[in-house]
Parts: sequence; structure tokens; C-alpha cells
Amino acid sequence: MFSRKTTSSAGPPPMASRGNEASFSVLGADLVLQGSLRAEADLHIDGTIEGDVVCKSLVQGESSVIRGSISAEAVRLAGTVEGPIEAAQVVILRSATLRGDVRYDALTIEQGAHVEGHFARRDGVVSPGLALLG
Repeated sequence: MFSRKTTSSAGPPPMASRGNEASFSVLGADLVLQGSLRAEADLHIDGTIEGDVVCKSLVQGESSVIRGSISAEAVRLAGTVEGPIEAAQVVILRSATLRGDVRYDALTIEQGAHVEGHFARRDGVVSPGLALLG
């Protein structure tokens, strides 16, 4: 009787095993965070962050402001960033304003973006002319 219940029970895995699944978090436009933000998840930020952001992937909305460093595998910026960025893939959209240095593996800057800072590939090669594409 007891063995039947344990062998035939089928249900969701325990919460501890779900920690390996990819997750996505959205921080709304009404959010103001003062302090550093660290997440194992992909983030979409529409609010204001006064501190450093570390995450797997970051998508920034047009109304968002981040004052602090950003470290992620992939970054897509549409709002205002004041601080350094380090990421494998960096995309700066035309609505973005960036004031800070960027270290990257792959970089895309749309025409019309406002950028001020130095750009350097993470392998050590400096690309001084990239700031002029905006």
C-alpha cells in the first residue's frame, strides 16, 4: 500500500530542482532602486536603478535610467546609462544615452544614439572611433 503511493505519484519536481531553469524578471517604470542589483535571471528594466546591475542578460526600456556599472552576457540599451558596461554583446539603440566606458566582444550602435566614453574589446584591442557612430 505504501509502495504503491510512492511509485505511482507523479507531480512537479521539487522547487530546488527548478532553480536551473531560465527565468525573466521585469522591473516596472514606477520602480526606483537605490543599491546594487544582482540576478541570475534575464532582466527587463523600465525603472530607475541607482547602483550596479549584474545579471545574465539586460534589456533596458526607453524610460529607464541606470546610474552605476552594468555587467552581463548581453545588454540591449534604450534608455539612459551613466556608468561603465562590460558584456559579451552590447546593443545601443537610437533612443539610448550612454555616458561611460564599454568593454565588449560584439558591439552594435544604432544611428542617433548618444554615446560618450571609451570602447574597448575585451581582448584588449581599443576601438577609439566607435563613439563617433552615434
